Amino acid sequence: QVQLVESGGGLVQAGGSLRLSCAASGRTFSSYAMGWFRQDPGKLREFVAAISWSGSKTNYADSVKGRVTISRDNAKNTVYLQMNSLKPEDTAVYHCAARAGSSRGWAPNESDYWGQGTQVSVSS
Repeated sequence: QVQLVESGGGLVQAGGSLRLSCAASGRTFSSYAMGWFRQDPGKLREFVAAISWSGSKTNYADSVKGRVTISRDNAKNTVYLQMNSLKPEDTAVYHCAARAGSSRGWAPNESDYWGQGTQVSVSS
């Protein structure tokens, strides 16, 4: 079992930055690929970024590429999402996810565990 708890969301002006954190419980954190997804009310949950269990491989959605960096610290059982140059269209609830498999080609229904999410709101 892996439990995930996100933090770091908030309200920021366009062009600003936020750093999201996801703290995981369980000894097997380092064996999971970790990802971030986001969801606006009335919309499907969409992929944002993912990182392999070792941290050596990352991949990003085209909509955030160049503005977002995912990283992880396996010693702290934590994954991070650094978001810069935020836009109003980045507004959503951001969820952390864990997957016992590849960090690539990760559809939401392929996640093994989810966090409850943290709200990110970007004002224009």
